[in-house]
Amino acid sequence: MKHTRWMILFLLLVFTVGGVSAQADLPLETITLPPGFSISIYAADVPGARSMTLSESGTLFVGTRQNQVYAITDTNGDQQADQVRVIASGLNSPNGVAVQDGALYVAELGRVIRFDNIEANLDAPPAPVVVKDGFYVGQGGLHAWKFIAFGPDGKLYVPVGFPCNVCEDSDQYGIITRMNPDGSELETVASGVRNTVGFDWHPETGDLWFTDNGRDWLGDDQPPDELNHAPEAGLHFGFPYCHGGTIADPDFGARRPCSDFTPPVITLGPHVAALGMRFYTGTMFPEEYTNQIFIAEHGSWNRTTPIGYRVSLVRLDEDGNGVAYEPFAEGWLQGGNAWGRPVDVLVMPDGALLVSDDQAGAIYRISYEG
Repeated sequence: MKHTRWMILFLLLVFTVGGVSAQADLPLETITLPPGFSISIYAADVPGARSMTLSESGTLFVGTRQNQVYAITDTNGDQQADQVRVIASGLNSPNGVAVQDGALYVAELGRVIRFDNIEANLDAPPAPVVVKDGFYVGQGGLHAWKFIAFGPDGKLYVPVGFPCNVCEDSDQYGIITRMNPDGSELETVASGVRNTVGFDWHPETGDLWFTDNGRDWLGDDQPPDELNHAPEAGLHFGFPYCHGGTIADPDFGARRPCSDFTPPVITLGPHVAALGMRFYTGTMFPEEYTNQIFIAEHGSWNRTTPIGYRVSLVRLDEDGNGVAYEPFAEGWLQGGNAWGRPVDVLVMPDGALLVSDDQAGAIYRISYEG
């Protein structure tokens, strides 16, 4: 019953909240940022824009949870897209995108595919090659959409979420896996992860960090979403037994204590739907932002008072401890109604921060002028 209610509310939110189209003038004046920062439209007319990756030559690839993938180019270098191409369609929720050696990797619900030599063929992309299929999607594909990225080890990281709000299932769910670019040597890196749709590696240590969405139906204010750190493979992050490092699940918590698991570095807002995250590695922003973490919060769908719908900042100390969690860009939520929903963040070569928005169908550019 709860699963059915979840899906109904989720679909209502996706298709009705705000209702702003990328064709319309987006009310960027409602977005508040720290002094010296500004926001602009990098690309409009990108329906369902979600995960982003940038090629070495500057093509921005964008996945969706619909059926298509985009290639966005800025040919004159004015920091605004000149062309938005649909380079693939008819796919099964191709949320995740990653680039390596001139090839575009795309994660559908149950498989990863590859488009070779993609930038030489943006107007006529080649047929995709299946890299790896057989990823478990669960009943109805719940939490099966995937963020993917290549790690500093050259391997492709692919998560598999739990097919439920909360359940105790086999080790085929709730994991982050990695494999060689050709799909071989698939292995599990982390477990006890309800659903991560964003991760990155610390620019100095190379350690994996990731967001994780907390379960629903424990009230408005718990459990929190999480920011986690996996300095080594094989760690378990608690789901479904423990949430936020301290909250025992009412159904499964008696089976294993929270002390068994790796706690989050910092807890995020309850139900904010923390998705894409990136360490800031640019030089445009003030030095205080260097190696700090930006997180796209997609926004709550079942909280009495909506929360999220913003880009937040987690500040770390020299030892990698989370010392602050604060809003950075907010204003997509106005009076309880959201006109946009941030999904992913990406640091550009010039140091600007891109933000994707699957509801408004746009990519924003946040810059700093001081």
